[in-house]
Parts: sequence; structure tokens; C-alpha cells
Amino acid sequence: MSVQQYIEDKISILQRQPVFLVGAGRTDAGVHAMRMVAHFDLENPIEDLELLADKLNNMLSKDIAIERIVCVHENAHARFDALSRTYRYCISDCKNPFTYEWVYRMSLKEIDFERMNEACKILYGYADFSSFCKSHTDVKTHICRISFAQWKQEGGIWVFTIQSDRFLRNMVRAIIGTLFEVGRGKYTLSKFRQVIEDKNRCKAGTSVPAAGLSLVDISYPPTIFL
Repeated sequence: MSVQQYIEDKISILQRQPVFLVGAGRTDAGVHAMRMVAHFDLENPIEDLELLADKLNNMLSKDIAIERIVCVHENAHARFDALSRTYRYCISDCKNPFTYEWVYRMSLKEIDFERMNEACKILYGYADFSSFCKSHTDVKTHICRISFAQWKQEGGIWVFTIQSDRFLRNMVRAIIGTLFEVGRGKYTLSKFRQVIEDKNRCKAGTSVPAAGLSLVDISYPPTIFL
């Protein structure tokens, strides 16, 4: 059962009518969503949204939490009204039983993070990211506008944060895998640039595992909220 179906079932019970969620997007299998947004339509307004959120949290399993429920304009859309989405990928070379579900453990020897950050800046100059899209996906365009991409150390964990108006399937994991080729010295910055310009998935690096990747934020224009 999907997270979507599970929440739909519980809201439908509370509202005593079928309720269908429209999510802001889908994540790859194994990718976490620290913040996901969805919308649903009801004929009658809900008097106490905070109470509804509390009731839902009491009914949902421990791995799903409702942060809040708010009113939006009738034509507001969780997917198409989103201005940006932000992902984080966490890696560490230390074994930690408290973080193993969201921090990918790997060897960090001979990885140059400064060099990878130089490669991140190259992403800003391009819009077509066909080279980082999973093959044979049904998308109308490979155009994305990346507004932020950076590696930063937080304690013993290296965190890659990337923000864009949209992401292609497997795009973040493919970008990170290619950045690792730069960090290990296998790809020069010119080679990284050429990978993007070739618009060929076979020219990019191997996608990193889903473990470690989390959707952490989705932003919307304030005008959609009531």
C-alpha cells in the first residue's frame, strides 16, 4: 500500500466520503520525503483543520506524520503550482545505527568536495538535463532550472543540497553519481560540462543508491493560500 492510499483511506473515514489526494510528485523507491505536499477537494469546508490533522496522526502509522492542513484556493494544485523542490543527499564513512536509514555509508577517501562544488556551479548554466534522466521515461521536456547545488559538511556527514523548479526521474541520483566521478578525479570539469551537453544518459556517471536521498522542501506562491 502506498503512502497516498493509506492517507486517503484515513481521511475518507474521518470525512465519511471518498477523498483523493494529488501529490506534489513522486519519489524513487527508497527515497525519503521529509516534507511532501498534497491537495484534496471537499464540497464543504472543514471547521477545525488542526483537529483533523490531530485525528489523522492518531490513525496513521508511525512512519507517516501530518504537519498541517491548510485551506487553498479552489484551483490550487500541489504539483503544478510548486515553485521549487529541494532534495538533500547525506553520506558518511562512519557506521551509525541511528542514521543508517537516511545517511548512505561509503568510503570518502580521495574525494575532493571542493572540486565537486566547482562542478556544481556548472549546473547553473544549463537547462536541458537529458544526461541525468532515466531512459525511456514519458516526459514532455527535460528542461529544469537548478537554482542551488552545493556540498557542505555537517558534523561527520557530508550533505548535498540541490534546488530546482522541477526534477526528472532519477535526476538527483544521476547528478550525484557524476559528481563523484569529478571528486575522484576521473572526470575533469570540462568532462562534466561535456556530459551535460551530450544529452546522453550513457555518458553520465552511475546513479547513487536511493538510501541517503530525501525530499526536504517544496515552495509555493503565497497567493494560493486562503
